Amino acid sequence: MSEASVGADRFIGKVAVVTGASRGIGAATALRLAAEGASVALVARSLGPRPGIDGSLEGTAAKARTHGVPVLVVQADLSDPASRATVIPTIQEALGKIDILVNNAAAAIYGSMLDMPAKRSRILMEMNYFAPLELIQDVVPGMRAQSGGWIVNLTSSAALHRPGPPFDGGTRVAHMGGYGASKSALDRITNAIAMELWGTGIRVNAIRPRKAVLTEGAQIVAGDLLRAEVLEPMEAMVEAIIALCECPEGETGRVLASLDLLESSRRPIMALDGSAFSAPPR
Repeated sequence: MSEASVGADRFIGKVAVVTGASRGIGAATALRLAAEGASVALVARSLGPRPGIDGSLEGTAAKARTHGVPVLVVQADLSDPASRATVIPTIQEALGKIDILVNNAAAAIYGSMLDMPAKRSRILMEMNYFAPLELIQDVVPGMRAQSGGWIVNLTSSAALHRPGPPFDGGTRVAHMGGYGASKSALDRITNAIAMELWGTGIRVNAIRPRKAVLTEGAQIVAGDLLRAEVLEPMEAMVEAIIALCECPEGETGRVLASLDLLESSRRPIMALDGSAFSAPPR
């Protein structure tokens, strides 16, 4: 990827769908897209805040609207096939087209593979495999008709195989196996769908943080365990996603790490409002 220019108008005229947009990486990505001119459709299960965790779909929508762009809120349970089947038709009816799909929503369930109930395994696959797959299936016909589009899937380093024996990370890493398996499946279909769509103008890529991103959920689960040296700024992860929301046609079918992509492309990290970013002191 060549070095990209930055500008507040790069996504004017584009319609972007972001799932899991109530908080975390999804909310931050939606705000950045809105700041740079995109109309945004925000998808999540709950409209209002959840007890004990910051962020809500309504809150993200209110912030996105301050950028003067059309904002559509779509309440849907992506773990439910019937509910998620309504998402893309609802957005197309309201906004007319879809140029960008960011599959960010995910289920993170950890535990021993030997003891994990089948119900939990199915939730992981419904959210992390079937939901993005079916949203892609629903959005591709419209993208084909307009001869282009960008699909970005959010993956995880948990999908990577651990070398060994001996194995690093102990039980905590081993217990990410079910979650990692669902993300590994997502990685594989990212590449496969890109192959199927090659030549149509539709780019399909997956991106994961190279380090941990301290989202609201991560703060609750492991905030006291995450040292500064193992963290990357939210803005860095969002910048990598934005890069894949505008990448040229030849850059498709890849599974990348955020900071690797930014370093190889010499792409500067921008703030969520599209202005210059200054990393906070550690």
